[in-house]
Amino acid sequence: MRDYDAATAFLGEWGRFQRLVFFLLSASIIPNGFNGMSVVFLAGTPEHRCVVPRGANLSGEWRNASIPLELRDGQEVPSRCRRYRLAALANFSALGLRPGSDVELEALEQEPCLDGWEYSRDVYRSTIITEWNLVCEDDWKAPLTTSLFFVGVLIGSFISGQLSDRFGRKNILFLTMAVQTGFSFLQIFSTSWEMFTVLFLIVGMGQISNYVVAFILGVCIFFAIGYMLLPLFAYFIRDWRMLLLALTVPGLFCIPLWWIIPESPRWLISQGRYKEAEAIIQKAAKMNGIPAPAVLFDTAEMQDSKPQQQQKAILLDLFRTRNIATITIMSLLLWFFTSIGYFGLSLSTPDWHGNAYVNCFLSAVIEVPAYVIAWLLLRSLPRRYSLSGTLFLGGSVVLFIQLVPAELNVLSVGLVMLGKFGITAAFSMLYVYNVELYPTLVRNMAVGATSTASRLGSIIAPYFVYLGAYDRFLPYILMGSLTVLIGILTLFLPESFGNPLPERFEQMLKVKCFRNEQQTTGIRSSKESPKSLITPL
Repeated sequence: MRDYDAATAFLGEWGRFQRLVFFLLSASIIPNGFNGMSVVFLAGTPEHRCVVPRGANLSGEWRNASIPLELRDGQEVPSRCRRYRLAALANFSALGLRPGSDVELEALEQEPCLDGWEYSRDVYRSTIITEWNLVCEDDWKAPLTTSLFFVGVLIGSFISGQLSDRFGRKNILFLTMAVQTGFSFLQIFSTSWEMFTVLFLIVGMGQISNYVVAFILGVCIFFAIGYMLLPLFAYFIRDWRMLLLALTVPGLFCIPLWWIIPESPRWLISQGRYKEAEAIIQKAAKMNGIPAPAVLFDTAEMQDSKPQQQQKAILLDLFRTRNIATITIMSLLLWFFTSIGYFGLSLSTPDWHGNAYVNCFLSAVIEVPAYVIAWLLLRSLPRRYSLSGTLFLGGSVVLFIQLVPAELNVLSVGLVMLGKFGITAAFSMLYVYNVELYPTLVRNMAVGATSTASRLGSIIAPYFVYLGAYDRFLPYILMGSLTVLIGILTLFLPESFGNPLPERFEQMLKVKCFRNEQQTTGIRSSKESPKSLITPL
């Protein structure tokens, strides 16, 4: 009897066919990079203040004094959401009184921006914020828009696996790319914030499904490439509708891939479609320049080689014993807080010192060395120390941003970049580490549970950024503290480096505080390279 791996071993591991499919699948992830973070510019909030109508019967002096001053970041600046009551100012202006000398401005009654807002166009020409006035009393809608996108990501992560198993990897891959591209295009014609947000949620569903279906080996570098393209598009296209159109067009270039990327032969065999699977393998052998056997898959052999039905696991199995329950709870917290740190820093780039477009580009560029360093750490160093070190690095430097003097803007941005580097490296190592902790029976369920915790963290992250409206350093204090805390907590998890993957619950490694049971050890080459890195999206 031969299983699929044995039947296709003659192809080799990294032939021309495998490289082509890998590259094309990875290239299909590039739009995920800029669609996932596009809200940074689509929902950018420019400087704004209350509109004072031309017919308000105010002198030039009173018009200039109509907006009260407020303290922001240690400086007195015009209020964004309040103005002095115009009726009172008109009376003072008619009486010839002067603001400041004849009338004490601080004692005047204030009112909200009843006539709307005027927005600075220095950074953005238009965004959904300026389109639907999502400021002041409605400023909660901006982070909700981002959160609902990640709600879509969460929903998509639930349904993508089942749909792929049912209808095939290739069909769902291209369906989700079509959903992502099509609904992004429909967003251009949004007539209200509600319409835009609902469509954005659906785009999120397509994004994660596309990523999960296409996940073969490491595609994180291609995600980072898409992320780097976002600020380049946004810099030259300052109108949000035209920017969205520009970000949608690259999805159309994936259409020809339908005729190049094959269906998964393994999935075809699971459906009993042996002839189609054999045709794909024959084509791969020809492309690799390797002669293929006349008969690859003998139906009777493949049927006999199918594994017997295994016991099905339930969610409660992740809490079966004190040890596995502790590992599960700590893993959930690790994914949750790391996700908050990653997306919190990524979404807050417009709030950093300096140019918003340069900041976003730097935030994307720093991910490339982070992924490379993560890969090297996974090859040669213990998992716990690698994760804890990168998390502690990321959290501590973010925590120290508040201590940087206001005039040292470059240093402040540099610290944020270093923090993003550490958290991104940790995030990319989590998937590999998580897989190594759990036995075969519950491994997929554990990955699903921790990935859900990650999605919940991304849903909450926009509100950490939102806290910056009340105190500029508050988001960094919270994200830095939580990241350092979870970095310390990681040290109590078992060390999986150099140990075989557990097959049964009894073989699971023990949490460091549980020393009453002997750990199972084994031999695995320390030079074995991790086969995959996963990006947050």
